[in-house]
Amino acid sequence: MKSLLHPAVDQPTKGILCMLLAVGMFCAMDACMKQLTQYYAPMQITSLRALFAWPLIVIWLVTTNRVQHLLNSRWSLHLFRAVLGIVMLSAFVYAIQTLSLADAYAIFFAAPLLITAMSVWFLGEHVQLRQWVAISIGMLAVLFMLKPEGDQLLSLGALAALVSALCYAISAITVRVLSRTDNSGNMVFWLMTMIGLGAGALAYPQWVSISLDHLWLLALMGLSGAIGQVFITEAFRLAPASVIAPFEYTALVWGLGFDILLWQLFPGLSMLIGAGVIMACGLYLWVQERR
Repeated sequence: MKSLLHPAVDQPTKGILCMLLAVGMFCAMDACMKQLTQYYAPMQITSLRALFAWPLIVIWLVTTNRVQHLLNSRWSLHLFRAVLGIVMLSAFVYAIQTLSLADAYAIFFAAPLLITAMSVWFLGEHVQLRQWVAISIGMLAVLFMLKPEGDQLLSLGALAALVSALCYAISAITVRVLSRTDNSGNMVFWLMTMIGLGAGALAYPQWVSISLDHLWLLALMGLSGAIGQVFITEAFRLAPASVIAPFEYTALVWGLGFDILLWQLFPGLSMLIGAGVIMACGLYLWVQERR
């Protein structure tokens, strides 16, 4: 696959390293959010995730002399990313409220498949027939993981994780388009600002007062989320989406570790099988891209 809209110079090695660092930070953030779901609604956690990261983002912008470029932005795409971000985060928080981190990640692993599929329309890339077969097999594995929950036809938590993955995939493609005109500072700052305010407005009617006992958890969530946001924005700016997306699979290792250490949740066979098939399909797409 060759993109028609790649930046002037791609740096895949740096992009991959940024993705690996971003994944580790986001997994720590997700563990904090899962712990907070006992006390706050998903939309409030979404807002708090952005608001607690916001001061750190501002510090990063000031220390790297990026503040002067903030108003030189493509507002329509930033607003679109913010809407996607609100839906993505709130859906994912809902998912981890009912699922283990590993289960939610396994469903979320559909994102690289969706990125490759949507790159045809959004980035002008060419996807070969065998790649479409791999995408189809991976999505069938996702359907396998949308296992029944009691009398329900589908697991609502798993469905929320899939919605989150779809929003993330569209957002990742949008970053590639935005990177042609906006720097990473603009993208991170406006995303966090708009998510914090937008999700806060939506959560306001059911807003719960924050307990002082949770401030350290919120601070850790903000710190890890801010660092992760910077690195993931840099990753998609530095390298083609189809190259770096498969490295998000390292999240499963982090998820399993947090599940076992913090909540004594062990993976089920269906999760391991489904995740294995989805990861295999994603890695196959990556191999085809490298060829």
